[in-house]
Amino acid sequence: MRIDVVTIFPEYLEPLNVSLVGKARARGLLDVRLHDLRNWTHDRHNTVDDTPYGGGPGMVMKPEPWGEALDEIAASGADGSGEGRPVIVVPTPSGRPFTQRLAEELATRPWLVFTPARYEGIDRRVVEEYAERYEVWEVSIGDYVLAGGEAPVLVMVEAVARLLPGVLGNAESHRDDSFATGAMANLLEGPVYTKPPRWRGRDVPDVLLSGHHGRVERWRRDQAIARTAANRPDLLRSCDPATLDRHDRAMLAALGWHQGPDGRFGPPGETVEE
Repeated sequence: MRIDVVTIFPEYLEPLNVSLVGKARARGLLDVRLHDLRNWTHDRHNTVDDTPYGGGPGMVMKPEPWGEALDEIAASGADGSGEGRPVIVVPTPSGRPFTQRLAEELATRPWLVFTPARYEGIDRRVVEEYAERYEVWEVSIGDYVLAGGEAPVLVMVEAVARLLPGVLGNAESHRDDSFATGAMANLLEGPVYTKPPRWRGRDVPDVLLSGHHGRVERWRRDQAIARTAANRPDLLRSCDPATLDRHDRAMLAALGWHQGPDGRFGPPGETVEE
């Protein structure tokens, strides 16, 4: 996979040289290219922003440098490398939520271009311009506002990179992650333990020492349901009842959850409507 990032702070992306992403780059599994937006400015001050039309606080990133940068980067894919057309990812609080499912979808694309903004964001015409020629995804990592889009880029690149073949030491590792497609789609991963079996008077649950794989898997599933019910009940509310087996239903009942007329479950004290 190729990933390009256009930013006014390339040094902010230094963490992409370490850990899993750094190792993936070193092994040739991930081609990350950082670009300084100011290289596409033409005045002595390397200006990338200006005051907003209509007034208001803050500054807006100018369309000209972004247009030149994206044109040049997109044209570099026509070098016979077979990368094709990029997906342009715009980190913004006003975008659609970044989820594990979205990370999985991005991981299937051979080329991503990230456009982390600063100030009040990028002139809207840039998104409109490139949406006519490429896929443009406006994506938010949460309901809060940061000083810029570089931190969201780090989050998204790591989430996507770890899904690429060969990046994780164990290819099965991500299948039991929170939110992973399949059995964990609406669940948070439960607690995990390692040696020693007893630490400061606290024991590892006996079932994990039993060697009985069926019981271990059932325990982990029950713990995932319990943690999700406690921390993210919204996920269980939207869970398709068809994905829950009789043990899941019994676990939810033990936690005080009840099933509505449409088969969906609701937490204690909440009415589940059809």
